[in-house]
Amino acid sequence: MATNLVVRNVDEDVALALKQLAASHGRSAEAEHREILKAVLQRPKRRSVAEVLSSMPNVGEDTDFNSRSI
Repeated sequence: MATNLVVRNVDEDVALALKQLAASHGRSAEAEHREILKAVLQRPKRRSVAEVLSSMPNVGEDTDFNSRSI
């Protein structure tokens, strides 16, 4: 279900920037505002460092990365 949202006391320069950005994307300021909110608030859940590290492929043993003397 959609909800109406009113934003008051927006600085003129911010409102103008929103209108200019909306025009560059070919949509209304209201539609641009919705897209900005959606992009910022509906991002995928951030993964922990442990989750990122555990998802990395096994690329060899530690000894494979020892520096060699020439």
